[in-house]
Amino acid sequence: VSVLKGPREEIVYVPCIYRNTGRKKPDFLATVDVNPKSPHYCQVIHRLPMPNLGDELHHSGWNACSSCFGDATKKRNRLILPSLISSRIYVVDVGTDLRAPRLFKVVNSEDVFWKCNVGYPHTSHCLGSGEIMISTLGDPSGSGKGGFILLDGETFEIKGNWEKGDKIPAMGYDFWYQPRHNVLISTEWGIPKCLGYGFDPNDLKKGRYGRRLNVWDWTTHTHVQAIDVGEDAAPLEIRFLHNPAAAEGYVGCTISSAIHRFYKTEQGDWAAEKVIQVPSKKVEGWLLPDMPGFITDILISLDDRFLYFSNWLHGDIRQYDISNTRKPKLVGQVFVGGSVTKGGPVTVCRDEELQSQPDPFFIKGKRVPGGPQMIQLSLDGKRLYVTTSLYSAWDRQFYPDLVKDGSVMLQLDVDTEQGGLTVNESFLVDFGKEPDGPCLAHEIRYPGGDCTSDIWV
Repeated sequence: VSVLKGPREEIVYVPCIYRNTGRKKPDFLATVDVNPKSPHYCQVIHRLPMPNLGDELHHSGWNACSSCFGDATKKRNRLILPSLISSRIYVVDVGTDLRAPRLFKVVNSEDVFWKCNVGYPHTSHCLGSGEIMISTLGDPSGSGKGGFILLDGETFEIKGNWEKGDKIPAMGYDFWYQPRHNVLISTEWGIPKCLGYGFDPNDLKKGRYGRRLNVWDWTTHTHVQAIDVGEDAAPLEIRFLHNPAAAEGYVGCTISSAIHRFYKTEQGDWAAEKVIQVPSKKVEGWLLPDMPGFITDILISLDDRFLYFSNWLHGDIRQYDISNTRKPKLVGQVFVGGSVTKGGPVTVCRDEELQSQPDPFFIKGKRVPGGPQMIQLSLDGKRLYVTTSLYSAWDRQFYPDLVKDGSVMLQLDVDTEQGGLTVNESFLVDFGKEPDGPCLAHEIRYPGGDCTSDIWV
């Protein structure tokens, strides 16, 4: 439990995106002050613009984490920023000045293409070896390909691919590994050249969205098993329990809006079972007659007691007690936007969960566009941070006001005893007020590590 005793977060790093907003500005890394005692509370205190346009910064990861535990030479002083669309990888120095990160190195997309024959890099994790591993969505031409890039942990040069053998999944997205069980499991979003420009319902039922969890042998780097979680499920974020002895975890399926628990069987292979299903709502005035919740991010608290996830379209964030991992129990829920609010263009005709449509969400007098998306939890489990942008091309399509007004960061207070979520009414970071114009803020990281970057081995 000592891991829960970390210091309170005072700043967070958030990639901010200008691609698809109509503003010809590079994406940047924002440093945000989240210390309530600071005169700059809820303000962006530093901006590090990238040297190029149109990168689509998305997720980030550390050069070192708990998997390097015991190696005193390893410091968490570089933040790895893969670009989902340009396929560049930026390495940012956050060690020299925590509050004012600076660019350390750029890995060019040509190197990614030529050395690894992959593109569209997504999730970055550090390995116990000191190397950095980055999953990919596709090949250089935009077809699907679930491969992995290895970077040297000191020079950040590309070493080549992690995967070996001739079985490479047709798609990729996120991954988590657990050496104690000799396993890495990766997920599948879809084919980059299809989803890259927006969500086309015609792509459904054509094998263009992912449906599998891909199981890899950690030692041999070979693909050993595929677990089917359903057609067009689009399994995205995957999280093992933090306890390194645990051989189970959860994955959020976006389009099917289900949470599956994956686990090691008595035979030694892996399986998955659906443990939560968010019912779709029958609607009028929307893209399709059935609106899924659209689970876009999930996380597990460091003590493995609660599971959190966001429904980007319905507009709610949920907290489940997972003391019994097979039977998650809903203990907290709050609406902070979404597509079904009262008075909007969408009318709900049938709803299995709500008696009435939620009210539009206002905070500090601002109506919040978009819905809850990326989430990050404080180390003590008491504060949940939320941003509202998913991916610029999809933001523009589903929430045009989000691109016009910019996204926000919110903070929810968590009842860690009984469960329960409430909005902190005094916390708002409004990325609509950026000097270069409104932008789209995405994933949240703390300098000291957090609930979604750390893998204990």
